[in-house]
Amino acid sequence: MQLWLVELLKGIGRFFLDPVAYYLIFLAGILGVRRVKRERKNFNIRANNAYFELRQLIPHGLLPGLIISIIIFASGITVPFAAILLIALFTFLWSLTTNIRLMGPVYTIGAAFFVLIFAGQESWSIPLFQNAFASLDDKVYPSLAIVLGLFLVAEGYLIMKNGINGSSPKLIKSKRGQRVGVHEVKRLWLLPVLMLIPGDAVHLPFAWWPVFHLGAENYNLMFIPFAVGFQQRIQGMLPKQAIKSFGKRILFLGIIILCGSAAGYWYPIASIVVMAAAIIGHEGLAFIQKLREDGMPFYFSRKNNGLMILGIIPDSPASKMELKVGELITKVNGNAVTNEDDLYEALEKNRAYCRLEVFDTNGEIRFVSRALYEGDHYELGILFVQDERNEGEKIG
Repeated sequence: MQLWLVELLKGIGRFFLDPVAYYLIFLAGILGVRRVKRERKNFNIRANNAYFELRQLIPHGLLPGLIISIIIFASGITVPFAAILLIALFTFLWSLTTNIRLMGPVYTIGAAFFVLIFAGQESWSIPLFQNAFASLDDKVYPSLAIVLGLFLVAEGYLIMKNGINGSSPKLIKSKRGQRVGVHEVKRLWLLPVLMLIPGDAVHLPFAWWPVFHLGAENYNLMFIPFAVGFQQRIQGMLPKQAIKSFGKRILFLGIIILCGSAAGYWYPIASIVVMAAAIIGHEGLAFIQKLREDGMPFYFSRKNNGLMILGIIPDSPASKMELKVGELITKVNGNAVTNEDDLYEALEKNRAYCRLEVFDTNGEIRFVSRALYEGDHYELGILFVQDERNEGEKIG
């Protein structure tokens, strides 16, 4: 027992030595800085600060990582060190495309899976890693397929629960040259997962465990940082609806892959089929989502009967008034508004109090009000689809 505890502590220590973890922290910081620069260019103010992506990176991945670790450890699923190396390599490579979605497990684990098939046939020998590919056998592939299924389920869960928070408003030009608004999400999550790696550290506690062993009897315990990337642009519907819908589809795909992956232990070809289906299915869902969005009219565009809310600054007066993205402000202090000049004129008439008439996302009228303090009438914290001449000049 003491040996296992020592190895567990070593596994935690190896996590802090893994360059992938630090690279993901660096990338999350870059995503935040770029988002803030774009938002300031569009609105002269940022929605969330540059640390928002960093704050999302690790905390939200802890619970899914723990659950995956328990399942992997309890079922005795082992993964060779060669697979870990390749997953890390493809995490770096796919990040160079600047498409965060490609850093998801279906692309990193999937690419490692097919490279391992080729490596097993060619008997690779890489300098400094001569033994990394030595433990490959047929049970590597169904193990990786099961791990991928678990990560796909975790990805769907993270998109549904966390992807909907903090989507970034953005101004673009439509094909007709009109200024419209969209929402964009670029999110990274880091999942620390405890893996069983064939080695010489600890012996098996039971004769029947691990169930899905790779022919080895001794194992190392390692916490491995896995990246889950998500990127989506929403233009034809409310961000929360679009993101949650996509997350549900990924979750359902993960369940299907997880159910089919175990067949690979009895029918090796099934692992290849399942892995290919995961990659094609994930790409297909992303493509269908894009086609669906492109076929819809822009949800955030200028309206003749009010001001459409494109974004809300956190902790602003508008946030405290519980205004929502997608709602339409029709009256301010009893005065009809159709542009930002109308809004400011109505606010100036009563500097101590603000009463808004709003059409919510269900098309129902509601009234919100709040006492205004010094400076509030200049910055309510609402981002609108602005005229090009006003871009960066006024924030409601």
